[in-house]
Amino acid sequence: MKQPEDAFIHPLADVSSTSIGARTRLWQFVVVLPGAVIGEDCNICAHCFVENDVVIGSRVTIKNGVQLWDGLRVGDDVFIGPNVTFTNDKFPRSRQHPEEFLTTRIDSGVSIGGGATILPGLKIGRNAMVGAGAVVTRSIPPNAIVVGNPARIVGYVDTYNKNQARTQTTEVKSVTGEIAQLYRLPRITDIRGSLSVGEFERSVPFAVKRYFMVFDVPSVETRGEHAHRECHQFLVCVRGSVTVLADDGQRREEFVLDRPELGLHLRPMVWGVQYKYSSDAMLLVFASHHYDADDYIRDYEAFLALTGESK
Repeated sequence: MKQPEDAFIHPLADVSSTSIGARTRLWQFVVVLPGAVIGEDCNICAHCFVENDVVIGSRVTIKNGVQLWDGLRVGDDVFIGPNVTFTNDKFPRSRQHPEEFLTTRIDSGVSIGGGATILPGLKIGRNAMVGAGAVVTRSIPPNAIVVGNPARIVGYVDTYNKNQARTQTTEVKSVTGEIAQLYRLPRITDIRGSLSVGEFERSVPFAVKRYFMVFDVPSVETRGEHAHRECHQFLVCVRGSVTVLADDGQRREEFVLDRPELGLHLRPMVWGVQYKYSSDAMLLVFASHHYDADDYIRDYEAFLALTGESK
C-alpha cells in the first residue's frame, strides 16, 4: 500500500486507508480501515482504531485508546481524550448488525474529556466541552459544558458572568451588559408584603403583544436555544431562579434571574438559552410580536451565518 503523501505513519501502525491528510501523524498500534477519511494535521495516538465509515476533519487530536466506529463524523479542531468510548448501535447483539449504523456528529472545536461515553445518533455542537467520565445520553448544544452521568449542562464556554455588575447597583432602573440589558425594577416592601412593578414601553422597553410562562422545568433541561429575527423579549423570573445565556455570535454573557424585580431584555438576533432552573422556577416572558414561526432561528450554525460569525 502506498503511504499517503506528507503523513507520518509509525512502522507499527496498520493503516489501509489512503485518504490521510498532509502532516497527519498516526502512532504505534493505530489501526485504520480502508474507507476511513482523515484530514490534515491530525494527531492520532497509540492504540486507536478507526473503522471504515468514519470521517475526521483537520487538526484533530485523538489520545490513546479510542475506537471510532462506523457512522462517526468529527469536525475540525476537535480534541478527544484518552479512552473515550463511542457507540453506534443502541441495541447491540452479537453477530447482528443494523442495515445502517446511527450517525454521531462531533462539530468543530469540541473537546471531550478522558473516559467519557457518547451514545449513538447524537450531535455535540460547536465548541462544546464534555467533562471527563461524562455519559452523554442526549445531544449537546453549541458552547455548552456538560458533566456527570447522565451528562447535564453546568455552564457555557467563554461566558462573562454579569451577576456582579447587577448586585453593585441600587438604582430603580439599571442597565448592564453589552449583549443583553438587565433591568432592576421597583420593589416595594411593607408589612403587607412585597410588590414589584413594570410599565410597558418604560420599564419594559417595547410595546408588548404577547406573553408566555415557563414552569415545571426539570433542572437538567434547557429552554430557548434560538434567536429571533425581529421579536424583542423581556424575561422576569417571578418565582425561583433561572440562568440565562445571551450570545451575539461573537461573545456570550450570563445572567441569573433570581428575584421578581429583575428583568432581562433580549434584543433580536441574540441567541438565548435558559438553564439551571430551580425546582420552583416560574419564568414570565413578554414579547414584542405575536407568534410567528418564521421569526425563529433555531439552528446555531444558521444564526452564525446570519451574524457573519460563521467559520
